[in-house]
Amino acid sequence: MNWLESIILGIIQGLTEFIPVSSSGHLVAAQIFMTGASQHLFIQFIDIGTTVALLVFFRKRIIGIIKDVFVHKNFRLALNILITAIPAGLIGFLLASVIETTPFFGNLFVVATAMALIGIVMIVLEKLPKAKPVKDLETLPRRRALIIGLVQILALIPGVSRSGSTIIAGRLSGFSAEQAAEYSFLVSLPIMLGVCTKVLLGNQAYLADNLSLVILSNIAACLAGLFAVGFMLRYLSKHSLAAFGWYRLGLGIVLIGAGLAMNL
Repeated sequence: MNWLESIILGIIQGLTEFIPVSSSGHLVAAQIFMTGASQHLFIQFIDIGTTVALLVFFRKRIIGIIKDVFVHKNFRLALNILITAIPAGLIGFLLASVIETTPFFGNLFVVATAMALIGIVMIVLEKLPKAKPVKDLETLPRRRALIIGLVQILALIPGVSRSGSTIIAGRLSGFSAEQAAEYSFLVSLPIMLGVCTKVLLGNQAYLADNLSLVILSNIAACLAGLFAVGFMLRYLSKHSLAAFGWYRLGLGIVLIGAGLAMNL
């Protein structure tokens, strides 16, 4: 991998981590087409840039949540975030070695199929029955917070999309599209911080060998991520997920065709 490829991967990560089209799916496909193989470890390292982007974008919101917990003794939103984050975080931690080494998680046809199927759900989402609307993120019932967390486990499959799965689950649980996006971004922070800590502590030799590429990709991911978060919150205040669903469906079909043509 060269510096240009690392920057391209960083931009893809930053945009697709928060735009619900699957960052892992796009990164796996991009790596296969650029280098012939998918490097799951490098994909994990790029999470650092998008984690920083979230911390910067939601810094005031995060400080507010911390004050609610330690000053006002209001645990409602913090507890909801933890309830949603724990299932995927726990499963991801327990299955980390399997995800890193099993060909299934780097297979182009798995990515393409997941892209298309979740795309179809996004297209029909607004026609599906939904739970009673909730006023804000704090008033989300604990049971619904857990359901969103369980759905988020599906995002361990490349092509599903963590933000996409949680936004879909959030909409079905009574959030508006904008609320669902904000909640999706906030609940991703504990998981992303855990992933970043694990990858930094457990792969220092890899980091030393690829330091310049990792730094370049993370700078690109952070800048692209800041743009993507703001874009999604503005877009979903007025629109549904349908446009992203059509994109995913079309891309899934294209990737299947490309994979067959390249005998992948």
